[in-house]
Amino acid sequence: MDHDTGRKLRHKRAMQRKKAHIDKRIAAADVDKGLLVLLTGDGKGKSSSAFGMLARSVGHGLRCGVVQFIKGQWECGEQMLFNDHPLVEFHVMNTGFTWETQDREKDIEAAVATWAHAVDLLRDPAVKVIVLDELTYMLTYGYLDPTEVLDALRERPADQHVIITGRNANQALVEIADTVSEVKDIKHAFNSGVRVQKGIDY
Repeated sequence: MDHDTGRKLRHKRAMQRKKAHIDKRIAAADVDKGLLVLLTGDGKGKSSSAFGMLARSVGHGLRCGVVQFIKGQWECGEQMLFNDHPLVEFHVMNTGFTWETQDREKDIEAAVATWAHAVDLLRDPAVKVIVLDELTYMLTYGYLDPTEVLDALRERPADQHVIITGRNANQALVEIADTVSEVKDIKHAFNSGVRVQKGIDY
């Protein structure tokens, strides 16, 4: 047997073993449920990932909801795309970043009002996917009652998926989430003096 033939044979056997392993895992995964997905960490891409899942869901014809905390002063591409979509209910806190508002009481008032939209979505069994963008900050800053937030997430319809984004995720959120991904900041153009770019950053 020559070298190339032996390599091809080894590769085929390795892929057969891998396929058998993966097929076994797929067969064992027999639970259907609404997932709580948490995207946290200090790197770029958390919201982008969440809206990627929203796009998938809309592509499958699912009714969806979006509640964006903190953001709202800029024209965000995701809002421009989904705001008037018949399958998406879109709510934005619309106060901008906390270092811009510089008014804790007004921020709390806005957060509570925005959270009310989230609660309505979390109680609606017809809404299958919800993005709670930047929700982690509302808990970190103490703008929302964590017990109320956790209870609403736990008590949502059984088949409803929720995607939460933001840095410094509350440990209680991590514990109740089904999937947790941490986006790590290795390098960011902004740190080299590059302005935020349309379509990439907003």
